[in-house]
Amino acid sequence: MEDLEALDPSPQLVTDVFARACTSRAAFEDVTSRWSSLVMLALAEGPHRFGELRRRVEGVSERMLAQSLRGLERDGLLIRDVAGTIPPRVDYALTPLGASVAESLRVLADVLEGAVPEIDRARLDYDAR
Repeated sequence: MEDLEALDPSPQLVTDVFARACTSRAAFEDVTSRWSSLVMLALAEGPHRFGELRRRVEGVSERMLAQSLRGLERDGLLIRDVAGTIPPRVDYALTPLGASVAESLRVLADVLEGAVPEIDRARLDYDAR
């Protein structure tokens, strides 16, 4: 019996998005923040510069865009490519992991975009109560 317990993974090696200390949970929180999700969807269309992202993701402030980009870069979901030009040109692009995550986000966005009439009806019904 003791030999079997020795084969169990250490709690530190178990990944569980519901566990407070799990890296996947922190990354999940980063990805599912309002601005980060939209930034990833925009980057799934191709590399963008900061100003292009700001225009593509309507309503995001410079501060929130910068914060989202830093978090996604830290999680390994995007890369920041600084060209050695004057002035420097900075492009953002998804990593392979980021592209995989963005693909799933695109499926979710497509479902929600397709459900707009149903969502609008539900909101009207809810608000009428």
